[in-house]
Amino acid sequence: MKTTQGKNVYELAQERLDIIFRDFDTVCVSFSGGKDSGVLLQLCIDYVIRHGLKRKICVFHMDYEIQYQYTIEYVDRVLKSHPDILEVYRVCVPFRVSTCTSMYQNYWRPWQEEMKDIWVRPMPQDSYHKEDFPFYTDTMWDYEFQMHFAQWLHQRKDAVRTCFLIGIRTQESFNRWRCIHLARKYQMYHTYRWTSKIGIDIYNAYPLFDWKTTDIWVANGKFGFDYNRLYDMYYRAGVSLERQRVASPFLGEAQETLKLYRAIDPLTWGKMIGRVNGVNFTGIYGGTRAMGWQTIRLPKGYTWKSFMQFLLSTLPERTRRNYLRKLTVSIEFWRNKGGCLSEQTIQRLQDAGIPIEVMNSTNYKTQKRPVRMEYLDDINIPEFKEIPTYKRMCICILKNDHACKYMGFALTKEEAYKRDKIMEQFKNMML
Repeated sequence: MKTTQGKNVYELAQERLDIIFRDFDTVCVSFSGGKDSGVLLQLCIDYVIRHGLKRKICVFHMDYEIQYQYTIEYVDRVLKSHPDILEVYRVCVPFRVSTCTSMYQNYWRPWQEEMKDIWVRPMPQDSYHKEDFPFYTDTMWDYEFQMHFAQWLHQRKDAVRTCFLIGIRTQESFNRWRCIHLARKYQMYHTYRWTSKIGIDIYNAYPLFDWKTTDIWVANGKFGFDYNRLYDMYYRAGVSLERQRVASPFLGEAQETLKLYRAIDPLTWGKMIGRVNGVNFTGIYGGTRAMGWQTIRLPKGYTWKSFMQFLLSTLPERTRRNYLRKLTVSIEFWRNKGGCLSEQTIQRLQDAGIPIEVMNSTNYKTQKRPVRMEYLDDINIPEFKEIPTYKRMCICILKNDHACKYMGFALTKEEAYKRDKIMEQFKNMML
């Protein structure tokens, strides 16, 4: 693919690797076993060989215990492929990992010692365990672990500058586009927008940010790179290229395709059912109305608010309180502060006779105007996902969306406290 600079994405990636291997004495590739991180790692290996560099590449792989056998085999092949070049950090740690398969729990732990008898597979040899990381605590989420690992590796290598290479592409999602293009003063390496500072002399870099899905597969074919054969199975199962992803099978985004485990990897599927709560139910009903997918229907005799109350009454107490806290925060936000909506959306609300209060200014950097309003039962407009309705809350509950990402809820006080605590730990790293 040609870019506005007249160069194709491969040529631009090579220029970025020139900068990375020139300016950073420690380079670490975050390798998940997916197509993007796989191509990125292969490009780095190829770069070191072609340029005759006498140095190693660190590889950071978070092993989540439960994955397709194809993915495990691919990871094993790659991590053993170039022992003279790769310095492998295969991490098997029982951090918290989000799950949307259960109404009873919002996280699970891979490699949890108390669950050793029902681990899906034996722990890989030569892996790193929680005892290897002095910063580990049992309250730590996987994303927190990644932040701490960056600092740990930087100190372990006694590095001058450390760069973590991440295989994300802006085509994948709006959040990934923002990660690259959002203005970040003093948070880039020099003026390179495809980098972000995560600590003192520690940076993330995204050399493939402008690649498309087709570019990834062209690279695999043209250069003969090894790849995860799971994608062949996805193709045979009729999964579109854009939806072929390798990730934790219990995330909300994976609900719809969790059932493929039964056909592609039945042995792993059988072990998963007893390992994580709600897997079988999600495998059967993920992607259906029963879990908030497609067009959900309101049961006869209910309003969306009363249906939400019924759904909440079926939940465990802790889960119910979690949703109610988030709902309270959201109601107060829309009632007192207001959400920012476009002029077109505002006009549609007014045309529908919805009572709203439109204000003229906001502290957010947007041309949209803040709108105060009460929660609605439902509304039939194209911007449905932007409007606070009890129907959207019902969808969150059906999806086991404990974080209420579908609602775009603001953080609760408890979650804001946890976030601030994490940021406090890392503020000295960002100086």
